[in-house]
Amino acid sequence: MTDEDNPSDEISRIEARIEELAEVCERCRKIILVSKAAIAGGGALLLLVMLGLFGSNQVAAIGSIAAVLGGIVSLGSNVSTLRQTMDAMNAAESLRSDLIGRIDLRVVGDSTSRRDGADQNFRLS
Repeated sequence: MTDEDNPSDEISRIEARIEELAEVCERCRKIILVSKAAIAGGGALLLLVMLGLFGSNQVAAIGSIAAVLGGIVSLGSNVSTLRQTMDAMNAAESLRSDLIGRIDLRVVGDSTSRRDGADQNFRLS
């Protein structure tokens, strides 16, 4: 049997790819959270500097502006990456489902390979 004849190997590769994509999604979510915190922190610091509560510190003002802009750029980039990764993950899951659907299932305890009603127990052969 070749790899083309055995969908189990292909399903295993697809599942490994789905796990990799899930890790990328989780990393993006963490970076998105940090980006939102940078935007909020930079905005709050800029507001404090503008109101004079933090003093007249130009370095703090420039730093807060940099934090806001950096957070916005990072947020936008990671939201885009997250969407693309989720699309790739959905496509891989669809392909995996299709491959699983092509596998010839047989009834547990039955020596012949066939498909019967939906109420019977099936397993991968």
